[in-house]
Amino acid sequence: MKYFFFILVFILWLGLVAYTFVRGSQALATVPTAKWLYLSVMTISFLSFFVGFFLNEYFSPTLGKIISFIGYSFLIITIYLFLSFLLIDLVRVANHFFRFIPDMGKFRMLATVITLGVIAIALIFGNIKFNNPQVVHLDIQSSKPRQGKEVKIVGISDVHLGTSIDKQRLKNYVELINQQEPDLVMIAGDLIDRSLKPVIAQRMDEELRQINAPFGVFAVEGNHEHFGEGVKAVSDFFKQSNITLLQDSAVLINDEFYIVGRKDFIVHDRLSICEIIQETDNTKPYILLDHQPYNLSEAQENNIDFHFSGHTHNGQFFPISLIIKLMFEQAYGHLQKGNTHYYLSSGLGLWGPQFRIGSQSEVVVIRFRY
Repeated sequence: MKYFFFILVFILWLGLVAYTFVRGSQALATVPTAKWLYLSVMTISFLSFFVGFFLNEYFSPTLGKIISFIGYSFLIITIYLFLSFLLIDLVRVANHFFRFIPDMGKFRMLATVITLGVIAIALIFGNIKFNNPQVVHLDIQSSKPRQGKEVKIVGISDVHLGTSIDKQRLKNYVELINQQEPDLVMIAGDLIDRSLKPVIAQRMDEELRQINAPFGVFAVEGNHEHFGEGVKAVSDFFKQSNITLLQDSAVLINDEFYIVGRKDFIVHDRLSICEIIQETDNTKPYILLDHQPYNLSEAQENNIDFHFSGHTHNGQFFPISLIIKLMFEQAYGHLQKGNTHYYLSSGLGLWGPQFRIGSQSEVVVIRFRY
């Protein structure tokens, strides 16, 4: 059933790509040079996606990044072209009945040129936004008996280290994290994109070990940690990087509060929150890391003080952000249910196209008072 779903999605995507090829070439038919330039660029980008996705590890890091950037950019470009050409076709249908546009050929060409220009501008600003992560500040107060203390926590998620998110970018991320002077750092899954090979080849553990946090760096697995070499290999890499991977476990920090980490939602036999914390001191505050933000009420039912998740990327780019909002109770930002605070991060890195359109890359700084 799982493979049937992916095959169906792939077939639908090929249909979408074919539609953009045909409609683009038709709209630019009166200017042959523009038409063949459009088809050439689209074809190269289309092939780059498959080459980058399946063969990227066989290229040099620089060439791999270029191929991946072109290929993944093709995904977002085709979505915007599809929506634009669909709108143009709807105008054509309306014009067939009401004749409000005298020369439809010129209209299609002009609309296509404007569309390509708007897409280019959106991608430029989207890439700038991705390359300039924001720092989000939260002030969370535990409802447990007051100890009169506080801890500064930096929370990140969805870094997706690999070919596209390389060692230099990771170095910038680590510098940004350290600038916040955290006591503790939490990683809410998908630190690794797919394969560990480019991560190990670039010795990214060297950068991860530069994170300065007196209480330590704690992480949970995301769904992407189950790709490639699997969670066991990722766990070994985390140890090498001085990161504590929490797998359905809880650790008491400084004898004052707990960090609770769950296996990813795709692990069908993962423990419930209740099972994980059953032997802990429930008078102390709980901070929960759970990659995918499903079943949020479970944290509230177990008296969790702060629940931190990622996974959604807040859609990463419009209009996917609208779909994501329909899929999750809370797709992004702060939420409070009873005494439980939630924060769903849009992520620091990203998967695929390196553009943030209607979302942001972010580091979350939490002042946790207890």
